[in-house]
Amino acid sequence: MVAEEQAKKIAAALEERKGEDIKIYDVRGKSSLTDFFVVATGAAAPHLKALVAESQAAMKGEGVASYRTSGDPESGWIVVDYIDVVVHVFSPEARAYYALEKLWA
Repeated sequence: MVAEEQAKKIAAALEERKGEDIKIYDVRGKSSLTDFFVVATGAAAPHLKALVAESQAAMKGEGVASYRTSGDPESGWIVVDYIDVVVHVFSPEARAYYALEKLWA
């Protein structure tokens, strides 16, 4: 599965779990870390956890395992690294504070 397909599959999984303001950023040529960022907002800590679990289940179904997961629901920001795609799941407050989109939009 190529990176762009992974990003779309993850975005669809996040949408299935009612993630909000889901964006896919193509950062090929702009970042040496990854090819795509997927960013989503969850309503509360349990919702963040459910969003991450759904994205991991979707990728596991495709035979793609995450390399690393960092953060926790209570912090308001969880990052899941699939090497070619990095997923950021934020609380509304954390997303506004870190304004990650300003870097890649």
